[in-house]
Amino acid sequence: MTPAFDHLDDAHALAHAGSLLSGAGEIVAPYDLEVSGASASGFSVLPDVFNAGIAPFDADYAHAREVHLINAFGISLGDSIIGLSALFALKRLHPPLRFTVYRPARSPRYVQRLYELAAPMFGKIVDLPVSLARLPADALKIDIGNQVFWPRFASMPMIDFFLWAIGVAPASVPARDKRNRWLADLPLPPLMPEEPPYVLFCPAASTPVRSIPEPIRAHIVDRVWKKFGRPVLGFGAVDHAHYRDIATQSRESNIADYFAWVKHARYVVTSDTAALHIAAGFDVPATSIFTTIASRMRARDYTNCVSIELLLPELQGVHSSAREADLEALRRIYGAYDWHTMPFA
Repeated sequence: MTPAFDHLDDAHALAHAGSLLSGAGEIVAPYDLEVSGASASGFSVLPDVFNAGIAPFDADYAHAREVHLINAFGISLGDSIIGLSALFALKRLHPPLRFTVYRPARSPRYVQRLYELAAPMFGKIVDLPVSLARLPADALKIDIGNQVFWPRFASMPMIDFFLWAIGVAPASVPARDKRNRWLADLPLPPLMPEEPPYVLFCPAASTPVRSIPEPIRAHIVDRVWKKFGRPVLGFGAVDHAHYRDIATQSRESNIADYFAWVKHARYVVTSDTAALHIAAGFDVPATSIFTTIASRMRARDYTNCVSIELLLPELQGVHSSAREADLEALRRIYGAYDWHTMPFA
């Protein structure tokens, strides 16, 4: 259990490996404070809950019925898919478990929509802040807040990190349960019946440093077209005769549409984005390009994925960046690769 600590200053609170407790006794997500511009000074570490980043633990799920996951599983779509895979892997081991997942209220709407779609399968979601006193005293309570500031987040495959963070030995979960297969149970809309078979191109990640540079995108689309001879659909403009931008047909506010486009694709080509994790969940073969983190950290268990590693030592472990120097390094390494040789699963 995490002990109570003295109040944190602003910088330490926002980068704290966990959630925060306000002076009024409310659990607060550091992300919500940062996005709102509110001062984090004076908040303290959340007491009396499990936090593996402070003290690793083994949870006794065999005797638990109710689990409260605080500030899980981040504010990006890919992290959330993998975090929920850890939750569902645990639920397969212990079917009676019911989860309450507490989320940053200012999380992007399309990410929050994923939790709304998944909640009927695991329990319920609650927006932060909430009173610490509202959480049942006898329930299992685990804090996973601000995971990007946990050292192990950058040193473990993400699915193993989330399993470890909820008190589960990663080796106890078989690889098949680490492939996001729970996505197949989401209620998704059908595609229009006249949509011909297509390959899906997803070049844009949540941050520029993990996105495919725009000057390279037409070269990749050309390689895909010549390989499959099928229309290439994608999100964002690409100047190629056999490419179609479907961004307006899959708005962020309706994430189910986005998932459906990935589910029905014959093949997916992407950078280190949520599309890779969605494709794995639906057994759609994929090629994925990694630049800031080794592929084993994200795609180790994806049997239908082939990875290209264009690793830049100076950018290793960088989760987010729009710095021009970083993007110039990215353009150089993408430009040096022979896209005529791009491999396929």
